Amino acid sequence: MLEDLSWLGLVWEQPVRRQSEHMADYAAALEALTAGGLTYPCFCTRNQITREIAAAPTAPHGPDGALYPGTCRDLSPAAGLDKIASGMAYAIRLDSGRAAARVGPGLQWNDRQRGPQVLQAGLHGDVVLARKDTPTSYHLAVTVDDALQGITLVTRGADLFAATHVHRLLQALLHLPTPEYDHHPLLRDDDGVRLAKRDGAVSLAQWRREGRAPAQLRQSLGFCW
Repeated sequence: MLEDLSWLGLVWEQPVRRQSEHMADYAAALEALTAGGLTYPCFCTRNQITREIAAAPTAPHGPDGALYPGTCRDLSPAAGLDKIASGMAYAIRLDSGRAAARVGPGLQWNDRQRGPQVLQAGLHGDVVLARKDTPTSYHLAVTVDDALQGITLVTRGADLFAATHVHRLLQALLHLPTPEYDHHPLLRDDDGVRLAKRDGAVSLAQWRREGRAPAQLRQSLGFCW
């Protein structure tokens, strides 16, 4: 990725922040949320969650499908600690109901494509913030990273638009600044299918191997530099 960006003529601040080298930052954020009573350990397996959702006649849904039904939400702290001590696998989930009550209504964020957005705190339900063997999730890591790096504009694909509601909620809970967002349309082929490596879509590395000029690509995408 860094080679692709350099080939395109882009420059960035150094050094590049690698999440694997900053786990302490994510652990501190997670501890702050836990100390505020906003997280709980979840010991459900994926199969258990799937079965419980299938058995529920009106399971709530989010952008990615049925939401976690909150099976472990009311587990007592003592019971949770006992399960952790026994070596059971677990995830740390955000209690979206408590989080929504904590931040209150009317919280907003702005997208350059779609304008002001009102936070939907429960859109993704009780999202996973970390796991026993993975001390941070995408949602927690990028929220902390953006704040620590002073990011003022996040530019990413429209497929992550809904996830921004989670990030805005975490920003409010952790008292972090909120950048502006620009969720751009996805690149698609002539049939409207999203370009992806798994489907053999042309990559920037392939363009380089074919001897294409970066200016040619920049012009085709509408950039004037």
